[in-house]
Amino acid sequence: MNTIEQFIENFLNACDFEDPVEATAETELQSLPQWDSLAKLAVIVLFDTEYGKTITGEDLKNAVTVGDIFRLLGE
Repeated sequence: MNTIEQFIENFLNACDFEDPVEATAETELQSLPQWDSLAKLAVIVLFDTEYGKTITGEDLKNAVTVGDIFRLLGE
């Protein structure tokens, strides 16, 4: 299983934000620039292709922090 640090790196790569972004497990998603529908779709695709897990838009809607998304890997 990935560590939170590996997951954050994959998360940031998948979201492909225009400007470099620093994130930790405690980073609130709404504080990220361009945390929009395209970024959310990229995270859904990341889970499917990289981790073989299916998550939904509802899962992401309920997530507040990057750590919340990481915890979806264990569900």
